[in-house]
Amino acid sequence: MGNSRNNWPKRIIDSHLHIYDDQFPLIENQGHIPEPFYIDDYRKLVTGMPIEGGVIVSGSFQGFEQRYLKAALENLGDNYVGVTQLPGSVSDEKIQQLNEHRIRGVRVNLKRGVHRDIEGIVEFGQRIWDLAGWHLEIYVDSRELDDMVPTLLKLPKLSVDHLGMAKSGLSQVRRLAEGGVKIKASGFGRTEVNVSDAMKTLYKANPDCLMFGTDLPGTRSNRSFEPSDIDTMIEALDDEQAIDKVFYENAREFYKLP
Repeated sequence: MGNSRNNWPKRIIDSHLHIYDDQFPLIENQGHIPEPFYIDDYRKLVTGMPIEGGVIVSGSFQGFEQRYLKAALENLGDNYVGVTQLPGSVSDEKIQQLNEHRIRGVRVNLKRGVHRDIEGIVEFGQRIWDLAGWHLEIYVDSRELDDMVPTLLKLPKLSVDHLGMAKSGLSQVRRLAEGGVKIKASGFGRTEVNVSDAMKTLYKANPDCLMFGTDLPGTRSNRSFEPSDIDTMIEALDDEQAIDKVFYENAREFYKLP
């Protein structure tokens, strides 16, 4: 994936990628287990992109497994951090120990019905913030957000995957952005959102809210990341400062990267 355009960002943080290393256990989810996707596979696919860091996100197939994430972060180095999955019963000591391995947040899967207790989620999000400065990341169909938005805005630090997934839920995602929530411009092969319209709407609502992610390898999406996704984003933003914020600065600040 080489630079196809001279106006591409000078530096990129990939705020959403997955590593599926089959030396660690994978869990079938809705009848599916992903093909292995190793660090070398990721590096090959982003060759030529000015990536200076990123965020490895635990997928539903990985359950509460932490070994793969620790190994991947050690391999990739200090410019990469992790977002993991944990049960609400996790001990304070476990959270603090994972923090030492550059894990910076917990992902909550609302889309596939893994969690439904929003009040409990907010309580958990407050707890991990108090303990380690972590955030919650939610994978959700934004059409389901209507009643959740006021409660989610109580969280001290929150991000939303893939522009909220649903075109008709963009107004709810905008409400979250206006409240300081980070929104990942990622997963273009799985979102129903008109990416260009969403980028313009959300950047206008809050210039600090958007963060770019490849969502590689794009398991269970209609297609994986393509270089043209970057071109689509650049055309929507059409401003050098905005491009730097969305592709680099917002994620660097949110994840406290070097």
